[in-house]
Amino acid sequence: MKKVLAFDFGASSGRAILGTFDGEKITLEEIHRFSNDPVKVGRTFYWDVLRLFHEIKQGILKAKQYGEIDSIGIDTWGVDFGLIDEKGYLLENPVHYRDERNVGMIEEARKYMSKAEMYDRTGIQFMDFNTLFQLLSIKKNRPELLERADKLLFMPDLFTYMLTNNKVSEYSIATTSQMVNIDTQDWDYELLDVMHLPKHILCKIVPSGAKAGHLRRSLRTELGLGKIPVISVCGHDTQSAITAIPSESKDFAFISSGTWSLFGTELDEPVVNKKAQELNVTNEGGYNYTTAFLKNICGLWLIQESRRQWIREGKEYSYAQLEQEALKAEPFKCFIDPDAPDFVAMGDMPERVREFCRKTGQYVPETVGEVMRCIYESLAMKYKYVLAGIEDCVSKKYDRIHVMGGGTKDTFLCALTASACNRTVYAGPIEATVLGNVAVQLMASGDIKDIAEARKIIAKGENLKVYNPVDADKWEEAYKNFVKIVK
Repeated sequence: MKKVLAFDFGASSGRAILGTFDGEKITLEEIHRFSNDPVKVGRTFYWDVLRLFHEIKQGILKAKQYGEIDSIGIDTWGVDFGLIDEKGYLLENPVHYRDERNVGMIEEARKYMSKAEMYDRTGIQFMDFNTLFQLLSIKKNRPELLERADKLLFMPDLFTYMLTNNKVSEYSIATTSQMVNIDTQDWDYELLDVMHLPKHILCKIVPSGAKAGHLRRSLRTELGLGKIPVISVCGHDTQSAITAIPSESKDFAFISSGTWSLFGTELDEPVVNKKAQELNVTNEGGYNYTTAFLKNICGLWLIQESRRQWIREGKEYSYAQLEQEALKAEPFKCFIDPDAPDFVAMGDMPERVREFCRKTGQYVPETVGEVMRCIYESLAMKYKYVLAGIEDCVSKKYDRIHVMGGGTKDTFLCALTASACNRTVYAGPIEATVLGNVAVQLMASGDIKDIAEARKIIAKGENLKVYNPVDADKWEEAYKNFVKIVK
């Protein structure tokens, strides 16, 4: 029996999951769950990183009750980071990717280098919160902070440093920065020079699955533990989830469905061409230096933020109730572009949906069900739009879509996705990110031979739910109206 401890951090919560492997099956048990509550101070939106590290220690303590732990791995969201000074101290709490400091930074970067060249060098989708643009904001508005910085550590690497006292950058999380050269798979030092950003703050990039170190001595004393290895698993949660896709075929499309929807495919080599840049597709690094060719789509955030608004108004809808209201509403009356700037920030999402429909000359949804139907169908239509673009870029056609992550519990969206895309959808595993985290730890120890074996093991342990297309011709007709509002 091998026991490994996986920490999985999302934008609103974190978990410690114990993964047990008996040689044939991976079993997961959640042993600690905690909230991840960003804190706004003045105009700045911070991650409460010290509280999160406290929760990591609580998770490790709870894991002790289950016997000896063979290793620990951590995955988080992408792009965000902490800055460490030359004595090893954290200079300030990491800033949240939704902070307003990032606004306008893509245009700032274009003063130094064209978007076309940035994309050719990095292959990464342009989003104003990418690490490159966050650093440009610091350089422009708080240069003294960069002057004091000795090292930059992405969130999973920062927690790994707190556990081990070792500073490294894991490959998958590093590629989210838009600072890794797509050819060398190392930092693009020429890009950094052109942007006048410090190169010395970047740590050595290590492959996914590398051993980052062991628990530091002070922690071993504090927690009463031995010399447990900490593995640099795929630190970006999306890449952890992709590692766990239960497909025996190399050709598949996937949606990692949660607050964000990551729609893409796994390739041996990156695709950097004019079509890919126009679609704004990213080439993120994955396990064993594969490429996740994917598009970041604003996903269940639209539903989550709508629900929060209705709760603020005194209407305590559950997600199940919202889905039922959507089912009652008439289909195909109006659409939004989920990735329009209108929907990025927190606030009154239902009113933003209505305003988008007004300004695009569509029917304006009024009831809760109409707003929800608009969001659901728009997400499914955006998946269809991105699927067509990806297939065009890679010159392949995918006959199935694997949906994994928390969004697999949203059966309505899974069904709409199958119908909109006219593809069979295989939903599961829900715990793809954690399974990927655990699998990489087991591959690092040699208990699982390779990723093909890991995916077979995961597939055998999952009961995938299958959704087939319904009324595909009606969706195709309605899609013509959707395309008008995204172009």
